[in-house]
Amino acid sequence: MRKILGLATLVVASACGGANAQQVTVKVGVLSDMSSLYSDIGGAGSVAAAKLAIADFTKANPNVKVELISGDHQNKPDIGLQLANQWYDVEKVDLIIDTPNSGVALAVSQTSNAKNKVFVVSGAAASDLTGPKCNANTVHWTYDTWMLANGTGKALVKTGGDTWFFLTSDYAFGHALERDTMAAVEKNGGKVLGKVRHPLNTNDFSSFLLQAQASKAKIIGLANAGGDTINAIKAGAEFGIVKGGQKFAGLLVFASDVNALGLQTAQGLTLTETWYWDMNDANRAWTKRWQAERGAPGKFPTMVQAGVYSGLTHYLKSVVALKSATDGKAVVAQMKKTPTDDALFGKGSIRVDGRKLHPAYLLEVKAPSESKYPGDFYKLRATIPADEAFRPLKDGNCPMATG
Repeated sequence: MRKILGLATLVVASACGGANAQQVTVKVGVLSDMSSLYSDIGGAGSVAAAKLAIADFTKANPNVKVELISGDHQNKPDIGLQLANQWYDVEKVDLIIDTPNSGVALAVSQTSNAKNKVFVVSGAAASDLTGPKCNANTVHWTYDTWMLANGTGKALVKTGGDTWFFLTSDYAFGHALERDTMAAVEKNGGKVLGKVRHPLNTNDFSSFLLQAQASKAKIIGLANAGGDTINAIKAGAEFGIVKGGQKFAGLLVFASDVNALGLQTAQGLTLTETWYWDMNDANRAWTKRWQAERGAPGKFPTMVQAGVYSGLTHYLKSVVALKSATDGKAVVAQMKKTPTDDALFGKGSIRVDGRKLHPAYLLEVKAPSESKYPGDFYKLRATIPADEAFRPLKDGNCPMATG
């Protein structure tokens, strides 16, 4: 355990403001999957995104000093919680950000609330973070399972994919994504024919895919992510799933997944994202900086990594407005009070339940013949406005929303 807690510390910027500027000191921890199936989604790429946010913010605010540390939760809630408590109690971290893996994120959200720190979730998906498990110290930034379900699931049902079978990662994230997508499918007239749950980080999907094939469902919904999604789709190609007339629904697919799969295998996948590196000039310019910081010109940032940059930027703005990072609830209240506006996600807002609102995009993976350059992955099928992309406040059962 000492090895896990032996974290390298990086001082990103130092205060150099004028005599009248009040120095503000902040310590940030990127808690992510650094070594396993979600490491391309967050991991070192999230650390690179945080460094860019800090560099940009401290350049414009030289009286702010930000210290950055990072750690690997190993997709284990107990290890993630131990790291979070170590950071808060001993390292004096003010903010934890990123945290792909909903089981870890739900645990960290609770301890952040108990210790009055701030938790900005970019990596985890479970919509319960702004539903029954919401609290005054957590902001859910980039995406969630309700958004994914009502983007991809609804669109596929309305275009003929009215029978479903689910391959579900057997932990909090997969259960939430399955639940939210089933509700969206049935609400829009579809039928769920069955489901099977697989362990996290599965290499052999054979038995699960045989059950999906036998169901004869038109859509096989992948309620998983990262390496599990990649392995399921690769195995599906070997089983002739698509050639046999069934279609995969990638309920959570990232640019890193498409890059790993290749367009030949991933083509035709429908998915929902809230940020895509090639959507506009600002995203493309930031991607070049991220690739340089990451030292990986052949990789492309995910919406999770962009969300780390965006969420950290807004957090720092709120800390400066308060001239302090010590009271987590006060900082989050300031974050909710202040409209969000940054180069990557544009203008938006944060609701009382902690849900960050911005548009989502229904995308389809291009065929190899349609792609003009590396990373030219998607064609846009629809833009979902911010007020439609996420679950209505009244439906979330968040205690803060009901008084």
